[in-house]
Amino acid sequence: MPTLLFLTDRSERHQQAAREAAPPDIDRIDFLRAPTKAEILVAIPSADFLISERAGVIDGEIIRAGKRLRLIQRLGSLTYDIDLDAARAAGVPVCDFPIPGVVAVAEHLIWQILAVLRRAHDGEAAILSPSPGTGEGVPSQRTDENIFATNWSRRTGIRSLLGMTVGVVGFGEIGVEAVRRLRAFGCRMLYHKRSPLPRHVEEALGIDYRTEDELYRQSDVLCNLLPYGPATDGLIGEAVFARMQPGSYLVNCGSGSVINETALAAALLSGHLAGAALDTFEWEPIRPDNPLLALARDPSQNVVLTPHTAFLGGAGDRSEEYDNIRRLLVGEPLRNRVV
Repeated sequence: MPTLLFLTDRSERHQQAAREAAPPDIDRIDFLRAPTKAEILVAIPSADFLISERAGVIDGEIIRAGKRLRLIQRLGSLTYDIDLDAARAAGVPVCDFPIPGVVAVAEHLIWQILAVLRRAHDGEAAILSPSPGTGEGVPSQRTDENIFATNWSRRTGIRSLLGMTVGVVGFGEIGVEAVRRLRAFGCRMLYHKRSPLPRHVEEALGIDYRTEDELYRQSDVLCNLLPYGPATDGLIGEAVFARMQPGSYLVNCGSGSVINETALAAALLSGHLAGAALDTFEWEPIRPDNPLLALARDPSQNVVLTPHTAFLGGAGDRSEEYDNIRRLLVGEPLRNRVV
């Protein structure tokens, strides 16, 4: 029976979900979280399959040490950190897998950006008011090519994404899928991660690296995609908001506990930030005393909150991650083959 080595940076909860979704054909799964190269070299000789999820470089030495290796499966759409030449020489196929749930979060992130730039919250409040037309002194008329009432609610502060600078902190697979889609909007895209991408990958994605400080200061829209950890707990708070441009926006699809929600509410109330959209929160389900709830209920405040649903619509069964292993075992063509 074959064995699988699963490299990941994700928590035990995610590892357990992946383990439960594995096909019965796999005899053993060994998970290594944020492994060193030495740890991978110890484990790889007994592996028939290698799955890599956000877990760093797979170089020629690792591939050559995998004497039984029959497949390298990357969960995600970037393979720049896998030595494709070494895999080709060893006769080991390499495949990528754009994760449906990741794509869904990227789509939600873009919706959040547009929602705050277009002030969708107070626009909805205006049209649902008791007198959406006549209440503003504009009589209602049947529209045709000459009769229509543009901006009858006299709304202001609506902005376009065209020409704006969007910065992503915590740039991983969600960030990759987001910037690929944001390119169509004509915005400038910056990112920060612990290890910058190779320049040829940046050029292919249309993004530029910045330090954390530069990213905060230069972004019109700051997108947080940071995971939770001791170093990120409450990281985006008063000091970060002070460095952000007046009139800029915060969008959060990363860990809720990365955001200091009290400091965010203060930055919004002061007018320093023009809006915020969050899908995750420090306490979930959200607590009634969360200071952002009052702002979200106030149509004059540009705050959009969703109940940790960004992944919905794309999150399929995690068994999809093993599809190429199943295909290889039954002799079917591999999907998304890179090598």
